[in-house]
Amino acid sequence: MENYKEDNYSKKNSINNDKKGNQYSFINLITMIKSIYRIKQIFSFLSEKKKLNFIIYNKSIQNKMGINLDNYKNESGRYRTIEKDGKGKVFSLDSNKLIFEGQYLNGKKNGKGKEYHYNGNLKFEGEYLNGNIISGIGYDYNNNVILKIKKNGIGVEYYHKGILRFEGEYLNGKKWNGKGYDIKGNEEYEIKNGKGFVREYGNKNKLIYEGEYLNGERNGKGKEYKKNKLKYIGQYSNGERNGKGREYYLSGELEYEGNFWKGKYNGKGKEYHFNGNLKYEGEYLNGKHNGKGKEYYYKGLLKFEGEYLNGKKWNGKGYDMEGNEEYEIKNGTGYIKEYDNYDRLLFEGDYSNGEKNQKGLAIEYFTNGRLKFEGKYLCGEKSRKVKEYYNNGNIKYEGEYLNGERNGKGKEYTSMGGIIFEGEYLNGKIWKGKGKEYNDFGLLIFEGEFLNGKRHGKGKEYSNCHFKLEFEGEYLNGERNGKGKEFYYNGKIKYEGEYLNGKRNGKGKEFNCEGESIFEGEYLNDKRWKGKGKEYDNYILIFEGEYLNGEKHGKGKEYNSKDEIIFEGEYLNGKRWNGKGKEYNSKDEIIFEGEYLNGKRWNGKAK
Repeated sequence: MENYKEDNYSKKNSINNDKKGNQYSFINLITMIKSIYRIKQIFSFLSEKKKLNFIIYNKSIQNKMGINLDNYKNESGRYRTIEKDGKGKVFSLDSNKLIFEGQYLNGKKNGKGKEYHYNGNLKFEGEYLNGNIISGIGYDYNNNVILKIKKNGIGVEYYHKGILRFEGEYLNGKKWNGKGYDIKGNEEYEIKNGKGFVREYGNKNKLIYEGEYLNGERNGKGKEYKKNKLKYIGQYSNGERNGKGREYYLSGELEYEGNFWKGKYNGKGKEYHFNGNLKYEGEYLNGKHNGKGKEYYYKGLLKFEGEYLNGKKWNGKGYDMEGNEEYEIKNGTGYIKEYDNYDRLLFEGDYSNGEKNQKGLAIEYFTNGRLKFEGKYLCGEKSRKVKEYYNNGNIKYEGEYLNGERNGKGKEYTSMGGIIFEGEYLNGKIWKGKGKEYNDFGLLIFEGEFLNGKRHGKGKEYSNCHFKLEFEGEYLNGERNGKGKEFYYNGKIKYEGEYLNGKRNGKGKEFNCEGESIFEGEYLNDKRWKGKGKEYDNYILIFEGEYLNGEKHGKGKEYNSKDEIIFEGEYLNGKRWNGKGKEYNSKDEIIFEGEYLNGKRWNGKAK
């Protein structure tokens, strides 16, 4: 069904490599890595899953390894695993949850399959043909039926509220004979033998199409809507935009008018700015400028005239906003300038093969005219040594780029000029080196070493409220691991000892705010586990003795608020439980001496 489409899941997705029949297994991929220093260096810090994803998302690494993982991608950018018999599964990267399982043919869903919502509930179960649903049952997020369709035969569709939307016959998964109803239950249209005037609805029961049908799909004149606004009006054939048509901005202004083919701009057409002035007029191919064309500034003046190839300026001349010739490009090569939709200069530099090139300086600007970026381009993307700037003119980053992102050595600064990080970057993120972290107010909350973009090595943490030293010690994979110290706001040591996975684990010492020892022993998951310690109430000692499993266990003493001893003896699981003990009155006189059982006096003398 045309109205029952996949959710817009994340563009990146994980891959389940436990299935047999994958083209490249983890073991095969890793053994195929050649003696490339940078790859080996990165791989030594990655988990098995991240190793595969790193290769998948890095085309240059694939080239060096002599492999091609393009077959793992489907149209939405997700990744799937496909077995030899054609069965496959699709997982989301952000949650690694199953969102489709079923059969594939030629890279598209074909045959039986199931789709799932993010909460794990079934979304659809049925049959597919060339990626489209042809029969089955669809459910909303709460397991309510919203679609019942047969490949050939009687079927029904419902609005999300359970109100009938269409009832009739289907042929090859398409509406063929039947009636459609609006959200109030009124008859809205009728289709006979796949022909008629039809309305289609999408999420939240909003109108997305109204127009002519032929052979059970969009054919003839029609209109598309987005967010209840007219988005397109024009011709259709075989379910797609084909022929003359117009596109509109959501604000209602005309965005494009011209020819379409298979849903894309093709042939002659015109694009318009928001203010209605002409933006481009010329020829298109597969949605891109291709052939002769002209570009115009926001105010309507000629910006470029010449020839395009696959959306790139290829031969022609560019003009400034006063009509003077500004540059010339031949066979995709030359020094050019680019402007935004409001005629503000964004880039100037060398072009080669129609792309920003490494030869010569490339400069980008903020809309206020201040320098934003200066560096070099390679194959259309920022590469090599570059500089980024804040809007106030101060430098933001200086270092190396690759594939349009921070990669390699670099330095990052605050808007006031203080250094944030110095070290190595990978795919735009901090990788390895010394750096600092700041809160939303620009105040320091951490300084130390990083690895794989996480705190790793020695570092210091500062309070997010009082901005005083809170912790100093060792980190592993972003968490406190190893030896460290915690501090009170007055600078006195609060705790000194060992950590594991961000918590006190192992041997340690605990102190009060005046520097006096209150516990020494072993900790487990932030709790006192085993050793000797003290307890205080408003700085008054109330217990001193032995602990086990975080509770009083063994020999100990209790005191009242006047620092007078009230009990001395043995404890079990936090209580005066079993064994010998003494109780005292306020005059420090023994009032009971003997044995205890289950927290009660058992054998002894009371005075």
